[in-house]
Amino acid sequence: MFLLCCSGPLAAQQSVPKPPLPQSSVTVSAQTDRGLANINDAATSVAVVSQQQMQQSPGLTLDDTLHSVAGFQLFRRTSSWSANPTTQGVSLRGLGSTAASRTLVVSDEVPLNDAFGGWVHWNEIPALAIARVELLRGGASDLYGSSAIGGVINVLPRAATVPWVLQLEGGGATENTGVGDALLSGGSARWGAVLGALSVLSTQGYVPIAPALRGTVDRQANVQSEAARIHWQTPLLAGHYTAFLRGNLMNESRGNGTVLQTNATRLWRYQGGGDAGWARTTAALRVYGAREGYRQSFTSIAADRDAETLTRLQRVPADEMGVVVQASRAVARNLTVAAGFDARDTRATDAETPVATGKTVATSARQRASGGYIDGVWQPRAWSLSASVRVDRFRTFDANALAANVRTALPEVDELVASPRVGIVRQIAGGLSLTATAFRAFRGPTLNELYRTGQVGSQTTLANNMLLSERATGFELGGELVQVREGKVRATYFWTEVNRPISAVVLSQSATAQTLQRQNLGQIRSRGMMLEAQSVTWHGFDASFGYQLAIATVTAFRSDSPAQANLTGKWTPQVPRQSVTVTANYAAAHVASFHLIASYQGMQFDDAANQFVLHPYARFDLSADRTLRHGFSLYAGAQNLLNRSIDAGRTPTLTLASPRLVQGGLRYTLRH
Repeated sequence: MFLLCCSGPLAAQQSVPKPPLPQSSVTVSAQTDRGLANINDAATSVAVVSQQQMQQSPGLTLDDTLHSVAGFQLFRRTSSWSANPTTQGVSLRGLGSTAASRTLVVSDEVPLNDAFGGWVHWNEIPALAIARVELLRGGASDLYGSSAIGGVINVLPRAATVPWVLQLEGGGATENTGVGDALLSGGSARWGAVLGALSVLSTQGYVPIAPALRGTVDRQANVQSEAARIHWQTPLLAGHYTAFLRGNLMNESRGNGTVLQTNATRLWRYQGGGDAGWARTTAALRVYGAREGYRQSFTSIAADRDAETLTRLQRVPADEMGVVVQASRAVARNLTVAAGFDARDTRATDAETPVATGKTVATSARQRASGGYIDGVWQPRAWSLSASVRVDRFRTFDANALAANVRTALPEVDELVASPRVGIVRQIAGGLSLTATAFRAFRGPTLNELYRTGQVGSQTTLANNMLLSERATGFELGGELVQVREGKVRATYFWTEVNRPISAVVLSQSATAQTLQRQNLGQIRSRGMMLEAQSVTWHGFDASFGYQLAIATVTAFRSDSPAQANLTGKWTPQVPRQSVTVTANYAAAHVASFHLIASYQGMQFDDAANQFVLHPYARFDLSADRTLRHGFSLYAGAQNLLNRSIDAGRTPTLTLASPRLVQGGLRYTLRH
């Protein structure tokens, strides 16, 4: 269930709840404007998921809800309530991902991609503290810098409200699952407003290994997770200024599907800032920081999966600090300009202890991404012309490895990157609009890719401290037709080429194990089309349709490894050629509201050599909710309603996505 509409101001302090809208619609929309009013940049499509739609989804986590948006994919076909965090990178526009996302996730201008690994903690923000989510498809490094090759996902936080509101939700599901959410918000016009929110998720999970391959070491992949937030904001000062402070804590512990494989994360975030607005000028300031502790265990599993040996323990403490400054001004009747600067500094240590030796090797490094941009849009009559450019310095330095009391300095990586973008929108009579945009974008290597060894099944992937940033060039052409009485339809053609993509290269392999290394390799290209349609609401019923064709292949390949075959012409891993989403919603008066999400993903490969096939699948999710008296309501739902067996990964052992998950619960809302 999703809604495509024009992006509005993105700052949390400017977020205003909107009236209920149809479950999804499609429109020509301007590029998300980093929270500044009156700036509409290069034309593209933006999917918007409201809090109401998130509540109607049968998903347990945010990525479950975004599954209904065409083209949204995690690294593997698993949900964050069962998957290792290091497989939770996200892809848009068929560009694929590794552990790190080629899509940037932000919230109120603060990056949510893990500072060390680039993956996303989808349960980090309490569910009731999210106002809505905006998904911009297409490169956006011109405003956001690194990682925005495939687009930007903006999780807009809910602002504190006056008067008071209390929301409570609780429920249970199969797989021994329990969920709970709470929110309390209120204050006064004189003293300001406070918001507190909490989310709890506990699930025993399911066994991810395919039944025919399971052994005595296999267990459920499970999670115990808590997320809490406190937010305070001042009242409006002289009609022009607001200020806020915010703190967020996430704590989770996971079992990864065997007796000895576990991981855990504890993440604190803190943020402060303010917004100012006058008749023709707006400005915003954000200062933020984070402290994260991550640990994981790795094992060796016998071929019959009846014996498991602990091989390596890993700890990663990381600290992050950043600042965002931006302003916009309407300099003429049809011309608005903006400028901004942001910087993000990360310090982390990857401490790895082989169990056989007990001797820890600790690799520490510092990474700083900083950049500034200018942006302008000119809107004469039926035209909208926009241009922007950003220059970034992406630097990894102070890197060293400490082993046996010997410290070894590692190479420094220092890159200067320019990311321009231009766009045009032409409004034509009869509700037709045409759009075009072209861009350059980039993604810098994460500290995880530079220094951390990873392992999935029998595959071990080595780090590479000489990696350089991925560079992308792309364009999109689109058109939209809006008919007031029927609905909306949009068609988009996209083309993106990524040079020096970071991929895993085979160094050696045997019948039972495979060793790879991350390298910059040649070029990948994703080209295709997206069709989206949305009906108007008729007698309580509305429906939407989304289809993406993404032809994502390797177009150039270079490797010095004799064990690695040439990959030119191969499909990009984890990207299906075709994906479809259909939603249908029906509100029956005095009965209940019903919501259906049907999705299809075509065949894809789990590896760069295209040896391990993940078969196509169709999935149906269904939910219903009924409003009772005195602020109470009931809800029920099911993911994978038909309990289809869905291939999730082959490493090379086959793992499966979640089976049918049935849930239900009670909601309560009190307003004063």
